[in-house]
Amino acid sequence: MLTIDDIRDARARIAGTLFATPILPEKELSSALAQRVLLKCELFQHTGSFKPRGGLNWICTANDAELHCGLGAVSAGNHALGLAWAAQTADIDVTIVMPEGASEFKVQGSRKLGAEVILHGDINEAWALMHRLVEERGLTLVHPYDDLRIIAGQGTVGLEILEQAPEAATIVCPVGGGGLVAGIAIAARALRPDIRVIGVEPEGAASMRAAWTHQGPYRLNSAETCAKSLGAAIVGEHTYTLCRQHVDALVTVSEAGIRQATRHLLTRTKLFAEPGAAVGLAALLENRLPVPLPDSDIVVVVTGGNMGLDELTTL
Repeated sequence: MLTIDDIRDARARIAGTLFATPILPEKELSSALAQRVLLKCELFQHTGSFKPRGGLNWICTANDAELHCGLGAVSAGNHALGLAWAAQTADIDVTIVMPEGASEFKVQGSRKLGAEVILHGDINEAWALMHRLVEERGLTLVHPYDDLRIIAGQGTVGLEILEQAPEAATIVCPVGGGGLVAGIAIAARALRPDIRVIGVEPEGAASMRAAWTHQGPYRLNSAETCAKSLGAAIVGEHTYTLCRQHVDALVTVSEAGIRQATRHLLTRTKLFAEPGAAVGLAALLENRLPVPLPDSDIVVVVTGGNMGLDELTTL
């Protein structure tokens, strides 16, 4: 369904525009665990998250019919920013529906990039409105995670990790809809079959865990978490299948743990990471990873840093 060659092709397409983000050591946790912890810093990518990788790969592979009437998307924020930026590079109109509780920082950032942003209800209601707009306006829906072109673009993170941290034994990745962890896991499984890929979800928005339990995508009644970028109420058919095939384990972390990990990144590691980007670190701080851990490097993906200063008061 999606292969390492698809991810390599995506990398070739976006390499001239997007750069490889750095991997940095997390010294305090490395010392506490007696094991090297490395942070894959996707918050340094264009628009402040990994999302432009998938967005740009989608734009680069789109045909004229897909682009003719403009694009539509639903997003809590980072997909909105990433797709708006990618669409701007090709002068394509994009309409994005975001939940009413979305970060004002991400809303305004998406508008500055030229997107029409509509705030509407919760994440389920936002999706319902977008489906109506697709019918009324003829928009082409660019799904934030359940699209093979999007997943291939996000999988380029995995290629970089394997090159930058060749001794890594474990990759720990936040999970919202599952596009990033699916892409990373495909790359890891193809090139390093021995490596463990572990997905981390907030307890209040564990949509991939629900899918694994119900053996298919299962819609949560609500997705309540401070990690709003991970607030997908349902995972995709593609992401469920790929994660079931390639991801070794899923764990959840508490809201208190997410806030603690975000504060740790802000104050101890000096990274301005948003709560959704901190759940991998929360899994280490709360000792949620499957044991025993191999005596080698752990790479934690820090997915984004799009957070307004007003949001710091909630941490």
